[in-house]
Parts: sequence; structure tokens; C-alpha cells
Amino acid sequence: MSEGFTLWFTGLSGAGKSTLAGLAAGELRRRGYRVEVLDGDEVRTNLSKGLGFSKEDRDTNIRRIGYVCRLLARNGVIAIAAAISPYRSIRDEVRGQHERFFEVYVDCPLETLVERDVKGLYKKALAGELKGFTGVSDPYEPPLNHELTVATGRETAQESLARLLGRLEERGYIDRKGANR
Repeated sequence: MSEGFTLWFTGLSGAGKSTLAGLAAGELRRRGYRVEVLDGDEVRTNLSKGLGFSKEDRDTNIRRIGYVCRLLARNGVIAIAAAISPYRSIRDEVRGQHERFFEVYVDCPLETLVERDVKGLYKKALAGELKGFTGVSDPYEPPLNHELTVATGRETAQESLARLLGRLEERGYIDRKGANR
């Protein structure tokens, strides 16, 4: 059994966290790794149902995701989290509870996020019609000690994935030949 770890994608809504998490999961499974994805939207619907969007509720949600990731990772699974996780201190707290933790900052300019936004949430938030929206009227604190930044406003999802896999290989999180070497 290969050694598990947590692969944590953080960034603003619409930056590409879920897309990259899905692509990474597919490639890692193809290479023979055991993988589980915890997507922020899915977790809110199931594991964190009833939580709101106050700072305390957001922190609780991230702690729950981190806890499940830690359980999976210690059992040889690559736990992939794709969650906005806006507050640096909680991400760092979660990192401190993991033996192996790889944080990816999914960076995308606000202008690009507004263009991509099919639900129009950014436009509503920028117009003041939607309160507490992360990155507009609520803070997002980019990571300071992360392992990789992917710039999804400038590179394709496949380019970001290739850089991610390369960095995971360089750092010894995964083997180029796969889980069964």
C-alpha cells in the first residue's frame, strides 16, 4: 500500500479547484493510487449541512474536511480537498494536523472569475447585492507557505495538472511509475 497524503486546493470560487481536483484524481487513479475527493460544495451539502457562512461556520467546515482528509491519508489514501478555505490560519491549523500535506493555491484574477461566473454571483457581490461573498465583501487570504501556485487565468487545466504532478513527483509524494512501481 502506498503512503497517503492530503492534497489541498484553495482559491476563490470559480478558480478551478474542483476541475483540477477531478483531473488529478483521475490521473492518480489511473496510476494505481487510492484517491478520494472532498469537494467543498458536496461537503457543505452532506457533512456540513446546516452551517452558514459566518467565519466560525466556515472554520468548522474546513476543520471537518481536514479531519476526514487526515483519516483517509493515514489509511493510505490520497485525500484531495477542493474548498475555498478562505482563512489562512485554519488552513495552517489543518496542515499542522497532517503528516503529509500538499497545498495548491489556485490563483485566478477577479476579472477572469467574473467572466467565468455562469450564476452571476460575482456581479451581484460587486454590485453590493450579495453580502459576505469571499473575495469581494468577505476576505480571502492567499497561502504563504504552500507547495504550488497554479495560475488558471493564464494556463490551461492540463498545464496546471502537469505542473502539479511534476511537483508531486519531485517532492516524493507520488512515483512516476505509479503506486505499484
